[in-house]
Amino acid sequence: MYPDHTHQPPAQRAVTIHQPTPIAPVVAVPAQLVPVQPGTVPAVASVVLPDGRVVTGYAIEPAKPEPIASPPAVSRTAVNVALGGVGFLAVCGGLLLLTTFITALTALITQLITLAAVIFGGWIAVQIFSASSHKGGTTINIRKAVFKRNKFG
Repeated sequence: MYPDHTHQPPAQRAVTIHQPTPIAPVVAVPAQLVPVQPGTVPAVASVVLPDGRVVTGYAIEPAKPEPIASPPAVSRTAVNVALGGVGFLAVCGGLLLLTTFITALTALITQLITLAAVIFGGWIAVQIFSASSHKGGTTINIRKAVFKRNKFG
């Protein structure tokens, strides 16, 4: 086997030669002008190269520097402090409402527990006092009985 991984010696291999294909020169044809309103389409620029070719493209406007911003009339620190104060007042108002709600809920629960105790206690009292005055029913007296076991006869 040969270094180029073929099975033929270098003298027997066919050699292929590729010739470049010449490119025909471009003939500059003047473009037809179409009326366009200014500002809608960017300007097109054409450049004629020394060999006669014409390169056409959009003109690039140079970048304009951004205008220097003037300092605001009120400092940012003052605005941040004011916004923080407004937020603090909103939180304090919310906390005040929350504590008022918790206090009212606690009072409602206390009143419901008291009402349940009064109603349940009254029901128990009615059961106790009505049982002693009730005369009907069956009375069973259990006497002391003695059973002797394992005694026959």
